[in-house]
Amino acid sequence: MILRYILLFLFAVGFCSIAQAQLDSIQNLDEVILSDSKLKIYGAGIKIEKLNDSVITKNATSLTSLLSFNSNVYFKENGFGMVSSPSFRGTGASQTAVIWNGININSQLNGQTDFNTVNTNNFGSITIRSGGGSVQYGSGAIGGSIHLNNNLKFYSHFNNSIRLTYGSFNTKTSYISSSYGNSKLSLNVGVASVNSDNDYKYLGTDRVNENGAFENLSINVNMGYFLSEKDILKLYHQSYDGERLFSGTLVAPSNSKYEDNTHRTLLEWNRISGKLSSKLKLVHLFEKFKFFENKTTDIYTFGKVSTWLLNYNLNMRLSNKLQFRTITEVSNFRGGGSSFGDPNRTAFSTTALINHKPNKQFEYNFNIRKDFTSDFKNPLLFSVDGAYTLSKYYTIQFNGSKNFRIPTFNDLYWKPGGNLDLEPEQSYQFDLGHNFRLKSFDFKLNTYYINTKDLIQWRPNSSGIWQPINVAKSLSYGLEIEEQSTLKINKNQHLSFKGRYSYTISENQETKKQLIYVPFHKGNLSVAYSNKAFSMYYQHLFNGEVAIIGDRLEGFNVGNIGIGYLFNKKGKTQYDINFRINNLYNKNYQNVSLRPMPNRNYQILTTIKF
Repeated sequence: MILRYILLFLFAVGFCSIAQAQLDSIQNLDEVILSDSKLKIYGAGIKIEKLNDSVITKNATSLTSLLSFNSNVYFKENGFGMVSSPSFRGTGASQTAVIWNGININSQLNGQTDFNTVNTNNFGSITIRSGGGSVQYGSGAIGGSIHLNNNLKFYSHFNNSIRLTYGSFNTKTSYISSSYGNSKLSLNVGVASVNSDNDYKYLGTDRVNENGAFENLSINVNMGYFLSEKDILKLYHQSYDGERLFSGTLVAPSNSKYEDNTHRTLLEWNRISGKLSSKLKLVHLFEKFKFFENKTTDIYTFGKVSTWLLNYNLNMRLSNKLQFRTITEVSNFRGGGSSFGDPNRTAFSTTALINHKPNKQFEYNFNIRKDFTSDFKNPLLFSVDGAYTLSKYYTIQFNGSKNFRIPTFNDLYWKPGGNLDLEPEQSYQFDLGHNFRLKSFDFKLNTYYINTKDLIQWRPNSSGIWQPINVAKSLSYGLEIEEQSTLKINKNQHLSFKGRYSYTISENQETKKQLIYVPFHKGNLSVAYSNKAFSMYYQHLFNGEVAIIGDRLEGFNVGNIGIGYLFNKKGKTQYDINFRINNLYNKNYQNVSLRPMPNRNYQILTTIKF
């Protein structure tokens, strides 16, 4: 498998070199980012934050670590590198959608994405969209969505990069990428590898994290080509192979192993003709896992799903102030597994989006969607959002929506316990945002309200068998604060600061108690300083205490610090050296009860660009 990926990467680099010699650039074009345009065009009233390259490179390669220190999302992590699930505005992991180049990739088996299987090196940009988004992105986009985009750049360039990291617990990461482009063609390919013994010490004990080793390999290939002045053909592909030994807890050892494999391919034809633009997408998604209760045997359980999806998107610019978009999608899901047989599902959805700008100060959107699924009924969805600029310093945003999450294959067909009578979860939400901007100072304040019914919970029935049922209602509300400022000390010296804080109440309406693993308080901050080729940064994360079954898990503060130096800054070939200390204060903390996180640890990173 590794050899196949290396050969594919070498072929792509070779193709870039040949293309550079044979294709002449007609003219230099500005960078064209061809990913999810709905994020920008039909989201005036939505809180959206894009993480730039400098933020991504300062964090570990997992999406969990990146978002923990750079967003308001809380993560429940079963130890470092193990299964990681998010809580977005008090909602659950299956109520947070992960969108890959505009396509919802949450698992059809459990309805969520394991954020420790997403390597951040593989993406050109990562965007956080807060609030309900089911009208545009489908099932699960209740609390918010995370958008992973690969950017295609249509200007003359040929860039290569090698990034290598070595750290504590024999942790090694490597990433090799190559990007080529001209006015007609854009191609980029990347291969990422991560492996670790992950045998960190359990602070306060004489034990270490046993059976916690992991390794994974992923590849991205993305290409765009102008067939004509009006037509662009794009191809996105991603493959991932991972193996993890599942570590135990402080009271129970483990000898299990988990293997997972995913492939995603998106072929897209864009046509731009005057006031009309269209996208035709053909998508194939494949996911498979094997679970070994005893890693020394060949006995395992498994599950897999193959998804085919056809999506047609038509945008009509009726005037400079008004545009209209329709989205039609048909999909088929075929599953198989040890515990749920061979389920099959067909789904169809149609969506209409309207964007109106009556004047320079005011913009709003109205959206509506209807889904039809072969194995249950879906609600009619809607959303409305807008932004009004009261002055050059102050903008107010608002959005409201009805959202949903469909039952998964596990919910419906698991043997024993699956429930074919389940209804989709439904949610109503409202968000009000205030944005202030003064030169180099930005401040955002958002308040929100989410009311969800028909929550799917697994509970033991009268026979003692665990079964999912629609029973619970939850109410989430709170506020989020975000501040960002940049100070230019002189021509060469810059100081930047970014801080976030969230206060979240998320109650089970049956018990009137806070949901488990949802902190009332969460905050993080980052400070970065640069002086010519030298840079230094500090990150801090605070998670308040959370409720767990029958008890509470105390909160914690964790800090990271890093320094770096860029050599040959103005040369064609550049390389840098970075040193990072994680868990600077050697804090003994847990994200999940009885599963300690790593003690103080170190990383050294080098990046070569040529």
